Amino acid sequence: MTSLEAVAVYVPPERVPVEPYLRELGVADEKVKLYKQFFGFSEIRREPGGTALELMRAALGELDLAGREDRVRYLVQAATILSAPYPRSPLHELRAEFGLHRATAFSLSQHACASGLLAVDVCGRLLAADDDPDALALVLVGEKTFTEVARIADSAVMSEGMAAVLVGTGGPRDRLLSYATRSYAEFDRAPWLTPEQGTRFDKVYPVALVEILRAALDEAGLAPSDVALVLPHNVNRLSWYRVAKTLGLPKDRIVLGNLPEYGHSFGADSFLGYRSALDLGRLNPGDHYVMTAVGLGATFAAMVFRH
Repeated sequence: MTSLEAVAVYVPPERVPVEPYLRELGVADEKVKLYKQFFGFSEIRREPGGTALELMRAALGELDLAGREDRVRYLVQAATILSAPYPRSPLHELRAEFGLHRATAFSLSQHACASGLLAVDVCGRLLAADDDPDALALVLVGEKTFTEVARIADSAVMSEGMAAVLVGTGGPRDRLLSYATRSYAEFDRAPWLTPEQGTRFDKVYPVALVEILRAALDEAGLAPSDVALVLPHNVNRLSWYRVAKTLGLPKDRIVLGNLPEYGHSFGADSFLGYRSALDLGRLNPGDHYVMTAVGLGATFAAMVFRH
């Protein structure tokens, strides 16, 4: 059974208030107020002098790989955007630097910000087919906002951060119970949707998110009342309150504490939320929790784990 062996994260230390940041990007004052007061963003994290490679290196530095390097069979970047200009390959540089010589390195990007959950599923399937029950996969998820288009989304402020996720098949904790995903091809031109498509997406979004959460819970044989925590993608606090109400889930079970200060760290949000939940003592052995993500394009995904 696929399991999370370890999750390490790195968040840059520089804090940037969202108001001047958004105004710098040409966002009108009334919309700035919307992002802060209603969507829930206060600041983001950035490392102006850093690169995608340095973010990955920092996250990996928080993960204790000592003595397990040869067990890593797959090194995967769950990408949302281009992380470095051609022909640089941060992933292959990391492979050499950390001594992961037995690992096959590749990237997944088809699900945009939901690619992190896709990578966990893919790695679990690859490891299940491996003859070595001790084999591991290492997933890097998060981005460097080095282009303007990567700095803001329609209902989110994009932030820098990185998660290093060690995936196995025999761990006693954080076992994957189910994975549900669905793509809506009519929105495949996002973020360049027509006004009509944008209006349609706003209507589809909360319905689709509730449906994918229910699909994942149904596959795991659980009800919303069985969920201890939801570790969400950090976009639009109001939409999460609506989702919680529709599911009959208390709002305090949705871990939104990172949203004000971390912003939306692309596909890393749920894994950042996982680390925060552990550090705050909000996950107990046997608890069921859900990771969610929505990728531009549009792919909705949810995973259910038992801690």
